[in-house]
Amino acid sequence: MNRLALLALLVPLLALAAPVDDLLQQYRAQGAKDFSVAAGEKFWEAPHPDPAGGEPRKCALCHTTDLRVTGKHAVTGKAIKPLSPAVNPERLSDAAKIEKWLERNCKWTLGRSCTPQEKGDVLVMIRSK
Repeated sequence: MNRLALLALLVPLLALAAPVDDLLQQYRAQGAKDFSVAAGEKFWEAPHPDPAGGEPRKCALCHTTDLRVTGKHAVTGKAIKPLSPAVNPERLSDAAKIEKWLERNCKWTLGRSCTPQEKGDVLVMIRSK
């Protein structure tokens, strides 16, 4: 493969790294430790009691366990674009959007904001897919 073709493949991946890396640095400054794909996967699939008393909730309920496929909101049925940046390059490209959606989804799923550790683990897991 020539250098230009290789560079064309790497540039989008490098662009994704900056917003996530910046957020991970912020989470470390807030007390988070080493982030783990395995911990992110465990968190993603763990059921959490519904704050309103309904069925347990988990990230995979709407986003599925395969982040390369379209998910579906558990309440509205609205399609959710794949989270995998390998399939959907828009994902993980804007730190403000990442924070907005983490906050919204953590509150819906857990009934609270996620900790910096939880957010970092989930981000490194999503980025790995």
